[in-house]
Amino acid sequence: MKIIEQIKAPIYNEMEVFEEKFSSSLKSKVSLLNRINHFIVRRKGKQIRPILILLIAKILGTINEKTYRAASAIELLHTATLVHDDIVDNSFQRRNFLSINALWKNKIAVLVGDFLYSKVLLLTVNNNDFDLLKTISDAIKEMSEGELLQIEKARNLDIKEEVYYKIIEQKTAALISACCVVAAQSVNASDKEIDKIRQFGILIGIAFQIKDDIFDYTKDKIGKPTGIDIKDRKITLPLIYTLNKVGEKEKRSIINIIKNSNKKRKNINKIIEIVKKEGGLNYAIYKMKKLQKESLEILYSLPKNTARDSLELLTNHIINRDI
Repeated sequence: MKIIEQIKAPIYNEMEVFEEKFSSSLKSKVSLLNRINHFIVRRKGKQIRPILILLIAKILGTINEKTYRAASAIELLHTATLVHDDIVDNSFQRRNFLSINALWKNKIAVLVGDFLYSKVLLLTVNNNDFDLLKTISDAIKEMSEGELLQIEKARNLDIKEEVYYKIIEQKTAALISACCVVAAQSVNASDKEIDKIRQFGILIGIAFQIKDDIFDYTKDKIGKPTGIDIKDRKITLPLIYTLNKVGEKEKRSIINIIKNSNKKRKNINKIIEIVKKEGGLNYAIYKMKKLQKESLEILYSLPKNTARDSLELLTNHIINRDI
């Protein structure tokens, strides 16, 4: 059995219900939009976020209609960000499918993303789920600020580790943490449980991003070429560690190579070798596993049931995944 199927086992029936409700939440009176939405549903990924929400809800209480709305709202938000990200990145593929902007061009893709955001608002407001709306709105703000902070810092390629954590806590961990919080809110968890599960989400969200950073320096087949973050001048933990470790002369040399890395593949390979040699990759692995341990300590403090066992599997999958 595939690991994702194992993880979904305690919520198998609930996931089927979720998928029906999510598809229903996408419906529109515009036929073009319905065709695009059908395309979105058909090319679904691993659905990590709704799985996370349903598992946490089942650990802390009983899955209910508000839980399904929370899962649908988060999946709508996540899908909207992917649609807009593909436009910004000028990317024409997503999970080995053509992206929406590749098939229907940028103008339509922007409007589809806006439609999905509006559905998040309506799904929560129409059901008076204002606590969910507040959590989701905070996540959107954090994600936007994180992306802009990353762009600002990427210009000079000189960043401290604490700034890196701030960036990824905002741009990646904020949404994972929001998944955890809305799940807890949907089952009327206590403030103490909500705070605990929020911290769990931040830890696994940061670990998730560090794993993505590590992929950029490995030769695993992960759906994107090795070194793509280097080429795009994205700041990653292995690179930060290396830049802060080497002398000033070598640091300037590395930065200069990165600035010209889009011209020659051999420059990217050279950076990868330097990072590995200086211990940047091993350092990132160490930090990721430390976060994994801390998140599991929080998880073990929650009520034990089959859903918690699956959430433990999911936490470990985030660290051990090969894509």
